[in-house]
Amino acid sequence: TPSHVNERERDRARMLLLRRLSKRSIFPVSLGGSRSVLCLVDRIPELNRSRRFTMGENKSPLMERARNIVPHLETTRHKGQAGRIGVVGGSLEYTGAPYFAAISALKVGADLVHVFCPQAAAQVIKSYSAELIVHPLLDSNNAIIQIEPWLERLHVLVIGPGLGRDRVVLQTVAELIKICRQLQKPLIIDADGLYLITHDVSLVKDYYGLILTPNAIEFCRLFGNDRSRIWEMMEKLGRGVTVIEKGLNDRIYESLTMEKFECPQGGSARRCGGQGDLLAGALATFYFWALESKQEISPATVACFAASYLTKTCNSHAFKLKGRSMTCTDMIEQIHVVFEECFEHKKE
Repeated sequence: TPSHVNERERDRARMLLLRRLSKRSIFPVSLGGSRSVLCLVDRIPELNRSRRFTMGENKSPLMERARNIVPHLETTRHKGQAGRIGVVGGSLEYTGAPYFAAISALKVGADLVHVFCPQAAAQVIKSYSAELIVHPLLDSNNAIIQIEPWLERLHVLVIGPGLGRDRVVLQTVAELIKICRQLQKPLIIDADGLYLITHDVSLVKDYYGLILTPNAIEFCRLFGNDRSRIWEMMEKLGRGVTVIEKGLNDRIYESLTMEKFECPQGGSARRCGGQGDLLAGALATFYFWALESKQEISPATVACFAASYLTKTCNSHAFKLKGRSMTCTDMIEQIHVVFEECFEHKKE
């Protein structure tokens, strides 16, 4: 059983209690040991509110928490402890997307990244990087049987980058989502993985620990054009689901607390392909670290903020160097610089 499951269940119980509190309620608060007091609450200001942060706000609460989840580099740690990430995606046409996601997870600080892709994409993805572990299984006849044993070893799974719309592959991915749910596996769904969700929300309803990462078009497919109904649609996704809407200002919607966080604008006017894949891969590593850190705030929210901030800042740095010629590869080359600048523990 994953170490974070019991913590997550306690968090779920606390937040469900908060959401059901009336305007004036009495509830117990533990003082440690067997001691507790009864508190009278007139209102819960945290619910259904929006917080906005600006670029360069390095002392914001979420930025501080994002730094705190980063594990210290210690010689006593062994390979795998900083994160074993899986990326499910890729197709004949789209081999870059799973690579961008996987290499970004590695460069943020994960130890191992596995890519599960169709046979036609495997050799190309392998040629991009020797650091990635590539499994050409996604379109095989016994894909589930071969992939399932690997799932138990992975800390976080990303589904969607470059996946495409092949019917057989999508059926396999739908089964993988069901298995991940049974395993209580932290899951990130991006790109064509979201196509599955728009056609069958029941696949992920009440999936505690799920993060969806839609861009503007994907967000409209999921939630419609009426932004006043966003929380109504979040209710349909169910408890424990977090959504990060990518855009000029990335927005994080947290279903348990009914909060919206607006991330820094940052970035540049250059919208090169692959930025969403970079964010998804970085998010996977940050998410594992956030779960391991066991902070009081939602791990998904902290991880989404960290991934958004990193991606926007990488874009800004790369644009200063390359301008209109900037590509996602240029952004990935900035991950180390941005991480050192914004997230790394400073030596005293």
